[in-house]
Amino acid sequence: QVQLVESGGGSVQAGGSLRLSCVASGATYCMGWFRQAPGKKREGVAAIETDGTTNYADFVKGRFTISKDNAKNTLYLQMTSLKPEDTAMYYCAAEPAPLNLKLWLLYGSPEYLGQGTQVTVSS
Repeated sequence: QVQLVESGGGSVQAGGSLRLSCVASGATYCMGWFRQAPGKKREGVAAIETDGTTNYADFVKGRFTISKDNAKNTLYLQMTSLKPEDTAMYYCAAEPAPLNLKLWLLYGSPEYLGQGTQVTVSS
């Protein structure tokens, strides 16, 4: 069983930055971030494999950066140039085996999901 604990959410004005963190207990192969805004479906944001391969949703490319400290088993999401439409609950996610990161972000139902951390961007 893998447990995921997120931190780093908060409120920021448009154009600002935030960094989310997620500490994982247990072995994972792929990790990523999903988000869900009120009244909307959950969507994949960014993902990373153990070897450092990454994939991003088109709506965050160039603004968000995903990274992972394998020694600490900690996942990060550096978010810059934030927009009001980025407002959502952000969830850390993980899978115990390799998979297609792009498809995981588009269609995946993560094996493990954290409790979430709220990000609010005001205009």
